[in-house]
Amino acid sequence: MKKTFYIFLLGIAAITGCKKDKAVTPDNTTTNTPPTTGSALDLMRDSVFLYAKEDYYWYDGLPDYNTFKPRSFTGSTDLEALQKEVNALSQYKINPTTGKPYEYYAPDPGEAKYSFIDDGSESKKLNGVTGDFGFAPFFNTNTDLRIKYVYPGSPADLAGIKRGYKITNINGTTSFDATSDSNIDFIINAYSNSSTITMTLQKPDGTTMSANLSTTSYTVNPLFTSTVIDLGNGKKVGYMVFKDFVSLKSAQPKLDAAFSTFTSSGITDLVVDLRYNGGGYVETAEYLDNLIAPASASNKLMYTAYYNSILSNNKDVLLKNQVRKDDNGNTYNYGQIDFSAQANQTNFGSTHGLALNRVFFLVTNSTASASELTINNLRPYMNVQIIGRTTYGKPVGFFDIDINKYEMFIPEFETKNASSQGGYYTGMVPGSSDYPGLSKADDVTRDFGDTNEGLLASALSYIKNGSYTNSVNVSVQSLSTNAISADRQITLSSKMDNDKFKGMFYQHPKHK
Repeated sequence: MKKTFYIFLLGIAAITGCKKDKAVTPDNTTTNTPPTTGSALDLMRDSVFLYAKEDYYWYDGLPDYNTFKPRSFTGSTDLEALQKEVNALSQYKINPTTGKPYEYYAPDPGEAKYSFIDDGSESKKLNGVTGDFGFAPFFNTNTDLRIKYVYPGSPADLAGIKRGYKITNINGTTSFDATSDSNIDFIINAYSNSSTITMTLQKPDGTTMSANLSTTSYTVNPLFTSTVIDLGNGKKVGYMVFKDFVSLKSAQPKLDAAFSTFTSSGITDLVVDLRYNGGGYVETAEYLDNLIAPASASNKLMYTAYYNSILSNNKDVLLKNQVRKDDNGNTYNYGQIDFSAQANQTNFGSTHGLALNRVFFLVTNSTASASELTINNLRPYMNVQIIGRTTYGKPVGFFDIDINKYEMFIPEFETKNASSQGGYYTGMVPGSSDYPGLSKADDVTRDFGDTNEGLLASALSYIKNGSYTNSVNVSVQSLSTNAISADRQITLSSKMDNDKFKGMFYQHPKHK
């Protein structure tokens, strides 16, 4: 990693040192001791288990070393072997509300919903740089393939491709069917596992265009668009699409510019489009919350982060091996952090430029973690309306743990807002008693900011008329006999989107 992550890769020597510590049980006594010798992969697999046994939020559900057998997990690469191990660890602790693991992932049971091993790809994007075509495809119906989004400044954007364009040809193939897994694999390989792609696309006016794209590195701009929509009768709506909670250093100038325009324009309402935002840096979520929050939230509690009993009682022994530098260049290790709840309360700031008493969030199953945190933090202080489909469901977050040349991300903390609201493991449900708003399918036939686009049109209808009853809910998919079921949509979204990161990440855990 580079830039704002400030990671020191510790190498085999550090992992060997970590491995020699004994496994930690709930009462901080020791149990089965791992072997003192082994291959580099053996030591990494041991380290994954030992760190999880100490730091994982649900550590108390994990078995001992001899029962789990970390070295039994194999794969075609070290990364694959370690991910299989993390997947297995994630399935032990059962959520009593659902009767399934806290990390149960419906599109792929047995795969971890939250935990993963990173080779640097995800952290690179979080720090504002990526290398791909810069778009994601998605099926509007079983035979209608569309552009779901385009990153500003990406190869797709520079070629003139827009959200909502219909894809009619990919590398010579013109027939697409979402019911065929082999067809899905073809599309994924074409845009996700290749360095070039040729497409023909149909625009909303019926004309077509051709695009020949090559992957390249570009700086991620998380603010896809921001604008002010004048509804008349003194009602002005600020609208913004925020795709990723990248580092605050990268995001702040763009957020400041957008909210400066909202303030100077005198907006009366705000619509924040987080429908494809899988999360990212907690500090960026906090910053966005402060821009949105009303004056009544000034200096009041925003949220509290809760760690497991080993960490909160300062009984961790392995985290001293995780050495970092803070933003001022000072060296510290995670073992020096105060993980108690009292030390991990975050308050709102004292400056709030917008005088709003409500906010609308547009969401889908891809809205996750830091996005859900942003929404949840505001609920005690203003009328929060969410429009779309049930969110991903991730009220937990993590900091990175070095495992040789990889980083491990496992939930280490859970967040709750000032009203102790949290625990949305199955997602935030729009239009429910807990989350006022409207349940509605995503409309991928129109570009962001189009006032006739289904989710935005619903928010504008409520602002103009005081209810969702007159919402323009005309979805191409909802009128089609070729529609995709909601469950299939979730599965396809999981498979077809390159941007799979779902997290809220502490760059530096607080209170060093």
